[in-house]
Amino acid sequence: MLLYIHFPFCLKKCNYCAFFSLEYVPEMVELYLKGLEQEIYFWSRYFQSPRVHSIYIGGGTPSLLKEQELDRIVSLIYKNFAVERQIEFSLEVNPESCKPKDKLVVWKNIGVNRVSLGVQSFDPESLFLLGRIHNLKQVRESYFLLRGIGFKNINLDLMFGLPKQTVKRWLEELKQAIRLKPEHLSCYGFTFEQGTYLCENKKNYKWPDEEEVSRMYIYGGEYLEANGYIQYEISNFSRMGYRCLHNLGYWEGQDFLGLGPSAVSTINSKRWQNPANIKEYVLMVENGCLLREREKINRVKKINEFIMLSLRTTKGLNVREFYKLTGINFFKKFESVICLLHKNKLISIRDGYLRLTRTGMLLSDSIIPQFFMEEKRCLVGEVK
Repeated sequence: MLLYIHFPFCLKKCNYCAFFSLEYVPEMVELYLKGLEQEIYFWSRYFQSPRVHSIYIGGGTPSLLKEQELDRIVSLIYKNFAVERQIEFSLEVNPESCKPKDKLVVWKNIGVNRVSLGVQSFDPESLFLLGRIHNLKQVRESYFLLRGIGFKNINLDLMFGLPKQTVKRWLEELKQAIRLKPEHLSCYGFTFEQGTYLCENKKNYKWPDEEEVSRMYIYGGEYLEANGYIQYEISNFSRMGYRCLHNLGYWEGQDFLGLGPSAVSTINSKRWQNPANIKEYVLMVENGCLLREREKINRVKKINEFIMLSLRTTKGLNVREFYKLTGINFFKKFESVICLLHKNKLISIRDGYLRLTRTGMLLSDSIIPQFFMEEKRCLVGEVK
């Protein structure tokens, strides 16, 4: 299975972030760690030392963890789970907390072999707007410090579609990113998340229109591929051999276990989520109530998730696998939709796979639901 650990603490909440996060307070971190320890023990007993082939620690800002705190978490995981030898072990890091050097050495020594650096932008104005607390000097210092210690798989997170951003400025940011020669780039289009500062104050800023954002996505993707970065998912590009195996596992529908407050798990067609509240989370762990509310993923939802996750990747949807899963001929079922999308150059069909084109990926939120199965039709067991 894939293992995700959520560390919910930050020095400051970013203006765009809707993830569960809290201000860093040492006493609350200690409470969190005690709950996390108990949760690790719980799942170890429940699944009888489950086999893990990928670890991802995200947040929040996991790089705020002290050396001994992170070592404490990882040691417990290795003692209580059957962690495979050759695994991808990712850690999310912010530039301002990527120090001192001794802490980074500990990351490497405990097995972290992939670092995701939350740059978000190479434009100082955009960093201020997003509420980021690092500067460009810290980005470069942290990047080269990671390299100097020996990290050979680094991802940079970037965002486009921001106020005052144009295609030209976005391509310049990508150029600065490429100069650093990271193995992986995640490029996310900005979205308004309910309850965030930027969502509530969006009228105070001039945002690029849809056409401009579309050009950023299309031209940005072409620029990255021209410079050796292969797109393998809607927002992700990598050099050959450096795709994020953990995220690929999600998109391929593998089982995953989420630890920590607000973390989601899906195992054996059942899904559940931990409380997005530290005290509730710890109380639930102490009382052994982690499985109190589980959702059974029914056949319709399983099919729709297969469609959605497959079409997020450049590999696309395997039509034969769809038939094995459903007993339904994909091309016959969605003939009218497929013809229209193909005519508008939003999909391509080759070697038994249906894929979104780059323009199709840009419009994926409106395209993918057109392929979702209806419950009443699906339950009939329609076979053609």
